[in-house]
Amino acid sequence: MASLGLSIDEQKAVERFRRTVVEPSMENLVILDFWAEWCGPCKALTPVLEKVVAEYADRGVVLAKINVDEDAFVAAQFQVQSIPTVYAMFQGQPVADLTPARSETQLKAMIDRLLQELPIKPATPAAPDIAPLLAMGEEVLEGGESQRAFAVFSQIIELVPDSAPAHAGLIRALVLAGEIAAAEAAVAALDPVLASDPTIERAKAALALAKDAPDASELAGLKAAAAAAPQDQDAGFAYATAAFAAGDRHAAVATLLHLIAADRAWNEGAAKAKLLQIFEAIGLEDPWVATQRRKLSAILFG
Repeated sequence: MASLGLSIDEQKAVERFRRTVVEPSMENLVILDFWAEWCGPCKALTPVLEKVVAEYADRGVVLAKINVDEDAFVAAQFQVQSIPTVYAMFQGQPVADLTPARSETQLKAMIDRLLQELPIKPATPAAPDIAPLLAMGEEVLEGGESQRAFAVFSQIIELVPDSAPAHAGLIRALVLAGEIAAAEAAVAALDPVLASDPTIERAKAALALAKDAPDASELAGLKAAAAAAPQDQDAGFAYATAAFAAGDRHAAVATLLHLIAADRAWNEGAAKAKLLQIFEAIGLEDPWVATQRRKLSAILFG
C-alpha cells in the first residue's frame, strides 16, 4: 500500500496497517476483519473469529481488526463494499476471502487448507522470565525457609522443566529440610544432560556433605569437644563437618578457617579441602562465599 502523495491521516493509516497487518503477515497467517461498531453481523462474527484464531495461535494464525469508520482509507484500498468482510493475509497480500465463512467449522476448514498450502511458521511462545522467581528462591533458601524454597523452585520447574538452577535449588531445599532420601531421588530422576550442569553439581556436593548429618545431641557433643580442645584438629574437623551437614555453614566455615590458620598442612590439607567443598556446594558466586574466600586468602597469603 503506497504512501506517496497521501495526506497525513492517510499516511498514518498506512503505517498502522503496515505495523498491525503487513509485518505480522511476513511469517504468520493474519485474519483481517473489517468491521464497525454499528454492524450487528460484525458483533456476531467477532467472538467466532476470536475463538478460532485463539485455537490456531500456536500454528501461526493471528487476528487483526480494521474499523471501517476509523480507517476508511484502508477499507477503500481493499474495496470493501459491505461488512463484515474478512480476508486472510500472508506476506502482505490477500490470499483468501474468508467472508462467506460464518461458522467455526467453515472458518477452520478454510484456515486448515491455507496452512497446508502456505509456508506459515508456527508462533514460538515467549519463554517465561524465571529470573525473579530464581532470585526469590535463592533468597528464601538463604533465609533457611526450606519448605517455601521447595515450593518456589517447584513452581519454576512447572514453568521451565529443563531449568538447571531450579532443579538445583529444589535439591538444596530438600537437603536443608533434612529430606536426604528425597534429594537423592530428585538427583536420580534428572536427565543425564541436566545432571551434568555445574549448578546441579553444586547441589550434589551439598547433598554429599549433608548425608551424614548428626542428630542434635551428637552435634552438641561434637561442638563441646571442639570447644574444650581448640588445638585438637580431629575434634574441630569433626564438628565443622557435622555443623555444615546440620545446616550451620557459619560455624562450619569459622571452625575450618581456625583449623587452617593453626595448621594448614594437617591431614594433607583436609580442612582446606573441606572448606573448598563447602564453597562449591553453596556456590562460588554467593556473596557470603566471596567474603569467606577472602578470609581464607588472608590466612594463606597474608
